[in-house]
Amino acid sequence: QVQLVESGGGSVQAGGSLRLSCAASGYTAKIRCMSWFRQAPGKEREGVATIYTGGGSILYADSVKGRFAISQDNAANTLWLQMNSLKPEDTATYLCAANIQMCRLDRLAFYNYWGQGTQVTVSS
Repeated sequence: QVQLVESGGGSVQAGGSLRLSCAASGYTAKIRCMSWFRQAPGKEREGVATIYTGGGSILYADSVKGRFAISQDNAANTLWLQMNSLKPEDTATYLCAANIQMCRLDRLAFYNYWGQGTQVTVSS
């Protein structure tokens, strides 16, 4: 099993920045892809950013391109999401997810493991 624990959420004003972290533990060697998703109240969960653990492709949702950056430290089993120029519409619970297949932001079913989430609130 793999356990994922997010941290770093909070409340900021529009234009501000936050850095989210996701600590992975357990049998992490089988993980191929790590991703960030978010879910706002009353809305569907949406993919934000994804990265292959072996290096290579990084994908972002169009809504966050140029503002968010995903990165990882495999030795420390940690995933980050640097969020800059935050907007009120970025307000959501942000969840870390992992899967053993491939990186897809539009296929929630691919993801075997999910964290509990961390709340991000952006005020105008």
